[in-house]
Amino acid sequence: MKYVTLNDGNKMPMIGYGVFQLSKDQTAELVFQALKAGYRLIDTAEAYFNEEQVGQGIKRAEQELGIKRSDVFLTTKVWITDFGYDQTRQAVEKSLQKLGTDYLDLVLLHDDLNDVYGSYRALEDLQAEGKIHSIGISNFSALRMLDIAHFNKVVPAVNQVETHLYYQQDEMHQWMKKIGVQHEAWGPLAEIRVKDIIKEPIVNEIAKKHGKTPGQIALKQILQRGIVIIPKTTKPARMKENLDLFDFELDEDDMKKLQTLDEGHSLWTGYDDPNHLAEVTEDMS
Repeated sequence: MKYVTLNDGNKMPMIGYGVFQLSKDQTAELVFQALKAGYRLIDTAEAYFNEEQVGQGIKRAEQELGIKRSDVFLTTKVWITDFGYDQTRQAVEKSLQKLGTDYLDLVLLHDDLNDVYGSYRALEDLQAEGKIHSIGISNFSALRMLDIAHFNKVVPAVNQVETHLYYQQDEMHQWMKKIGVQHEAWGPLAEIRVKDIIKEPIVNEIAKKHGKTPGQIALKQILQRGIVIIPKTTKPARMKENLDLFDFELDEDDMKKLQTLDEGHSLWTGYDDPNHLAEVTEDMS
């Protein structure tokens, strides 16, 4: 596994296992299988409703495989209904209890709505107290990311945003590099359009050239740009495949061809669009 050093000095694995939309009855087993396969970054969230099961999977890996808690980079996120200083502190304490740990490697604010300032100050204080090692944000536009970075004591270590071949986020990526925020990609296989990626002629051409699968090429393009990825799968064989990305490099021609697939917009929402608020609150109802 390769690691990146965050702006606070902590090291983060470049590839992690995401548990978004995994049901409670399968999460613990799949987290265990992911750790067994070699993953050392597990990404969950309060809003995924499976933190307790993630903790169970990590505990089982410790007991049966000897994988220490200190070797696992554990990320969770605070949802917007728990934003505000006191609410965020309480939410993090609940997450610690559910995950069965006394510290978290990374905690992100899950969206850029509601009282992000109060919540971010809570994360800063929890980091100072040692309960969180790194703090960051998720789904923040470039403007909102810069706002948080410039008007708080701690620059976010990570901004986790939608990033895949159809939405490569180059401008966002450049802003992150400029202010020292690590870019982390959720949905790196384009979620609802994963079958489209697998069928893309350009992706298949490059996959054949390197003796890899189309999915591996899609992930490698993001990884090679210095972006952390958290692909999700329920298949142990695919878990191993998604980790097998360090024995080849895409050349300049490969990267230019893959760049042409960028459609320049989200598959889900416009993060700078006022309608985003309506979409998020509708999901909560």
